[in-house]
Amino acid sequence: MIRSFTKADMDAVLSIWVEASIKAHNFVAAEFWQSQVENMRSIYIPASETYVYVQNSNVVGFYALQENSLAAIFVSPDKQGQGIGKALVNDAKNRRTELTLSVYQQNQTSYSFYLSQGFYVVSEEVDEHTGCQEYFMCLKR
Repeated sequence: MIRSFTKADMDAVLSIWVEASIKAHNFVAAEFWQSQVENMRSIYIPASETYVYVQNSNVVGFYALQENSLAAIFVSPDKQGQGIGKALVNDAKNRRTELTLSVYQQNQTSYSFYLSQGFYVVSEEVDEHTGCQEYFMCLKR
């Protein structure tokens, strides 16, 4: 089930975010992701329209929208490959006629996933926080 984020979901969302970020972005020091948890808690999540995927009363995934930007989409590493990410993307597609996102070029698993969901590359950029190359992608319905 996908529902709107509540403040009670914050710890679960942050745990998923940091755990999945470290796994997916092993080319960025784990300390970087850990250093961003408080910013996620106090700045990014509160500024976003966030939805959570609940399975057996537990939050196992989430996504965050900032206008038309899919600013975050993460699934607990032990729940990946079960269709949760696809369900989250489909929910976001139903809320917007256009979606954009950025994905690290070295994160081939996520890049391939976004391609499979209909996103296409618009441009290549450098992430200002990590210095890593990333693709800016778009999807239009």
